Amino acid sequence: MTTTAPQPTPLQPTALPHAATVIAELALVLPAAQLVTGPRADAYRRDQSDSTATGAPLAVAFPASTEQVAAVVRVAAAHRVPVVPQGARTGLAGGANAIEGSLVLNLTKMNKIVSVDAEDQTATVQAGVRTYALARAAAAVGLFYPPDPGSWKGSTIGGNVATNAGGMLCVKYGVTGNFVRRLTVVLADGSVVRTGRRTIKGVTGYDLTALLVGSEGTLGIITEVTVGLLPAPAAASGLSATFATTEAALAAAAIVVASHHRPSVLEYLDRPCITAINDFDPDSRLPSGAEALLLIQSDQAGRAHADVEEYAAILREGGATEVLVAHDSVRLDELMTARRLLQPALQAARGSSLNEDVTVPRSRLGALLSGLAAISLELSIPISTGGHLGDGNLHPVIGFDAAVPAQVEAAHQAFARVIALAIALGGSASGEHGIGVLKQAHLDDELGPVLRDLQYRVKKAFDPQSILNPGKKL
Repeated sequence: MTTTAPQPTPLQPTALPHAATVIAELALVLPAAQLVTGPRADAYRRDQSDSTATGAPLAVAFPASTEQVAAVVRVAAAHRVPVVPQGARTGLAGGANAIEGSLVLNLTKMNKIVSVDAEDQTATVQAGVRTYALARAAAAVGLFYPPDPGSWKGSTIGGNVATNAGGMLCVKYGVTGNFVRRLTVVLADGSVVRTGRRTIKGVTGYDLTALLVGSEGTLGIITEVTVGLLPAPAAASGLSATFATTEAALAAAAIVVASHHRPSVLEYLDRPCITAINDFDPDSRLPSGAEALLLIQSDQAGRAHADVEEYAAILREGGATEVLVAHDSVRLDELMTARRLLQPALQAARGSSLNEDVTVPRSRLGALLSGLAAISLELSIPISTGGHLGDGNLHPVIGFDAAVPAQVEAAHQAFARVIALAIALGGSASGEHGIGVLKQAHLDDELGPVLRDLQYRVKKAFDPQSILNPGKKL
């Protein structure tokens, strides 16, 4: 018999103990400088998402060690205070948003690179280490950490693990979870466990590491991460190519992906994205005036230069109106820096935005993009699309004016229809941003009630009191 999974609800303020009691106990386990209360706590209410629910936190704690995290969680568990883990709050789905009366656990002070092991090709870092810092530490010993979300200079490794973040190199290297070997995790009762192992192989017991990756702080609080590293790739070569039609760009990109020389980057931007980025950053030199732009790179040792010349020939034959080849790091960095501005540029252009990260099989990308155009036209709401064409993970960004109720309503209607479209095309509501609170209403469309109920039972096994980021993910 199919049953509908129960909906968890965040604890209401009336169910919480007096704030002074909890804060007094927190003050016994944390120095005063690591505990923020009152109006100053409001600065930590939300991530970078627009129109997602938040509440006033009871306090914000800034632990500096796994032991301090465990001590704080034990206080919260004793009083059934909900705990919301946060990193740098670069997320776009509300997963790090505070809920009313919660204890926000901000891990950005846990920013130590514990070790980089060149022989075993691993690195161990605290959860608050920035993605860019880990990448640089690996590069310093001739190694490479590939996951590179658009916010890689700001986002933290713990946050990346919590959402299983991706990035522009996913087409060749995969997402964060492909590199996670071992986790140190504080559970809902304040106990500490280590899942996984530093070795490449290991199948003892269930793979709890994989379960925790992408769990958005609802099963445990990740405090330390061991990742696998790769030998440093060759210096990349790349290109930008413009097209008069989206269809021509997709057809040419499909030939590139099917070739023997897999690109390390294959990104797409539509006309509104190009315009917004160039307007946002005066230094951006993205080719303008085209309906579609592809950014492609190769970092294959001994072949990068030749690969890109081959890609250029494919694109020209496929109807590219302009192909600009870049074999120098300066121009490549300019292109990638411009691409990383997609979300803030569109948010600045529209005022507010709802940010999708739907995925579909690559063969259905054309249907997705034509469907997005139809939704935008029907609802009279702008939808600008860029993203990771190489792995079928696109970022439709729905722009609206938050001061105009009709636009807010149309934006949320469009958001729901985009997710429904992706699922109908055999895809998913989220490829890398996570569910947070933004996409919860659409989970049954993808998971169904039986599978969702099974996931609630997993949550209950890890967190019987439902204090870890309640109301998120499921």
